[in-house]
Amino acid sequence: MNDRNDMIIGRNPVMEALKSGREIAKLQVQKGASGSARQIEAMAKKRGIPVYIEDKASMDRRAGGGSHQGVIAYVSAYRYAALDDVFRLAESRKEDPFIIILDEIEDPHNLGAVMRTAECAGAHGVIVPKRRASGMTETVAKASAGAVEYLPCVRVTNVARTVEDLQKRGVWVYACDMDGETYYRRDLKGPCALVIGNEGSGISRLVKEKCDGTVSIPMVGRISSLNASNAAAILMYEVRKQRDEG
Repeated sequence: MNDRNDMIIGRNPVMEALKSGREIAKLQVQKGASGSARQIEAMAKKRGIPVYIEDKASMDRRAGGGSHQGVIAYVSAYRYAALDDVFRLAESRKEDPFIIILDEIEDPHNLGAVMRTAECAGAHGVIVPKRRASGMTETVAKASAGAVEYLPCVRVTNVARTVEDLQKRGVWVYACDMDGETYYRRDLKGPCALVIGNEGSGISRLVKEKCDGTVSIPMVGRISSLNASNAAAILMYEVRKQRDEG
């Protein structure tokens, strides 16, 4: 799988990048491609983006085995947001901040899946550490189904310190861990951040100690844990449910 930061592959991610106004240097479309590929080509031409028609073999090589669906866009490297951008987005929607913090999530597919759900659930931003974690790659963009174009992603040096910064700004921070209170019994309304840890080692001890509380997801089957993106989805939609119920 290709992980170049300057490429977006696949029809839906490229279309979302075009819709969001993302700067695109050029677009490659597979010869003979039809359907939404033609719509993407028309959108690019309308914006004055150079479009090149390529054969399938050439595009397969460039995509490095990724499922390009006949469309590849070349963009500038992903621009990470600042924490203030997350708060501005919440303020513009007249909502309490709702933030997802990923502590050492290394799988880009998980990061992309979390961003996709976070955008759908109405979160205002995702925070990831600079070290021992996935950054924003083409794989992340693909897995997010275009969410990376709309949801701010903040990259921080120290997650524990960022938790403290959020608390100073009035945000309650909850860790997802096995020894916590059952998530649907916890009041998650108001300014809220959820911390999701690495599937293997979980949330680091220091980060967990900094949190205001811990929530857990009941496990009644024979498998003792969920994929990180699945766990995040359950908790995000509990926050969404509580907010919608007022």
